[in-house]
Amino acid sequence: MTPRITAVSGILVGHWTHQSGATGCTVVLAPPGGMRAAAALRGRATGTRELDPLDPRHSVGHVDAILLTGGSAYGLGAADGVMRWLGERKRGYPVRAEVVVPIVPTAVIFDLGNAGMAPVWPGPGEGALACEAAGVDVAEGALGVGAGATVGKAAGLERAMKGGVGSWAVQAGDVVVGALVVVNAVGDVRDAAGAIVAGARDAGGFLDCQRYLARGGAPFGRDPPPEPQGNTTLAVIATNARLDKVALQALAHAGSDALARRITPYGTQFDGDVVFAASTAAVPPASIPQVEALAAEAIPQALERGVRLARGNAITPGLAR
Repeated sequence: MTPRITAVSGILVGHWTHQSGATGCTVVLAPPGGMRAAAALRGRATGTRELDPLDPRHSVGHVDAILLTGGSAYGLGAADGVMRWLGERKRGYPVRAEVVVPIVPTAVIFDLGNAGMAPVWPGPGEGALACEAAGVDVAEGALGVGAGATVGKAAGLERAMKGGVGSWAVQAGDVVVGALVVVNAVGDVRDAAGAIVAGARDAGGFLDCQRYLARGGAPFGRDPPPEPQGNTTLAVIATNARLDKVALQALAHAGSDALARRITPYGTQFDGDVVFAASTAAVPPASIPQVEALAAEAIPQALERGVRLARGNAITPGLAR
């Protein structure tokens, strides 16, 4: 079986994809009892919900799920359905007898109208359906939160290629680190050798978004530049190593660094990049540098799988292969 983030025992992943293929959402469910989590925000156009409990100073120590969703800020409402699904199963922060409040940090990508269609987005019902679909098998490509994702938009959407969602996991001894990544970036995606594998197209090859912008190219191919456009790369790193929220916050930043080595440019004023890091705390504490190094192996694989496998899935009308 191909290693996925669900190689971390207890983690489950579920997708919901709109019938048009224009948007969707993906939920990462914690084991019963929750998991510790933290986050790193690198983009300057983020759309999020319920990130406060991820702060190491916050009194809530665990989260019950992490939701990645399309639909920009409209898609944040899908978290209501995830909360309802969890609450019906009494999974959440206990507040009094028989009452729990599920903690569901959420982040969005912008995919509204990318295919020239009327904007659509996931809602509470769709968030619950993603939970119902959750399991250890993780489908990849242009589905779930990656359904409407595109990459290489620095010179305009017409030059972009499909983005998508991918997953990978690595292990050293008893320590497992998995990653799930959805890429909807302004920039290009590169392989380990630095070659562009998905991004802005040019005659006979790739434009190179980083170089295009560095040479004074108009953002999104328009001069004057438009108002900030929504893009975004989101990632979830999960490990079974027992880490506290301070170490998890550092792990999330390390994951962002790994993305920055493969997406060029990364974390721009037009991107809403967020990386989550979570621990099921199933095995004794590991060396933090070791866990960060394992994440630096898993993240690029998940990222590259997301864009490569998106090409093999159904394409949304108007979006380039």
